[in-house]
Amino acid sequence: MRHGRHITTIIPALNEERAIGRVIADIPTWVDDIIVADNGSSDATADAARAAGARVVLEPQRGYGSACLAGLAALAKTDIVVFVDGDYSDYPGEMAGLVDPIVAGDAALVVGSRIAGRLARGALTPQQRFGNWLACRLMRRFYGSAFTDLGPFRAIEANALRELRMTDRAYGWTVEMQIRALQAQLAVREIPVSYRPRIGTSKISGTLKGSVLAGVTILSVIARSAQTGRLLKRASVVK
Repeated sequence: MRHGRHITTIIPALNEERAIGRVIADIPTWVDDIIVADNGSSDATADAARAAGARVVLEPQRGYGSACLAGLAALAKTDIVVFVDGDYSDYPGEMAGLVDPIVAGDAALVVGSRIAGRLARGALTPQQRFGNWLACRLMRRFYGSAFTDLGPFRAIEANALRELRMTDRAYGWTVEMQIRALQAQLAVREIPVSYRPRIGTSKISGTLKGSVLAGVTILSVIARSAQTGRLLKRASVVK
């Protein structure tokens, strides 16, 4: 427990047998609960996660958001939720930088920016860099945000997360969270984090199909959210 706050880490994972144990081992000892959301792995990801001390929930419906939602459904009572990928590309040891602003009451959502942090050569593909740039540019245009990344390594106050009512089950999970936080006028922060090449092959950016689908999904979430925001503003004017 960090400063009297109960903290849970959720790790969405798909075929991360080689990496998941290393991710869990690097999570700070003050984290109270570790949940690995196995997204239909065909390898021994679940067994490796249990052996490393994590709770495992199974979500056969594929999709990054599906895995995250399954992890949330398994939450015990907690104060802060930290999301970290299961491929060892993030640095779990940097978690305090995400959690401390929430503990201090300075933020409800803290996103780790790989773009602003220590980014190892080859850790992000050109299509990932462009997708991040475009999505953040659109968020700046529609919401006035200063985000530089859709980084998966992030922490959020648990009650605030429930109020966001997340729904995306695919690649739009991260951008949906950021947009809904902006719409809800939550206190948001972005901090630099380190990022390295993942262990194994990415299920998204590792293929052309995955990259295209991810890009289309992210842009669709932004467009849909922007339209919803305009409709809400019009409704408030009518009242």
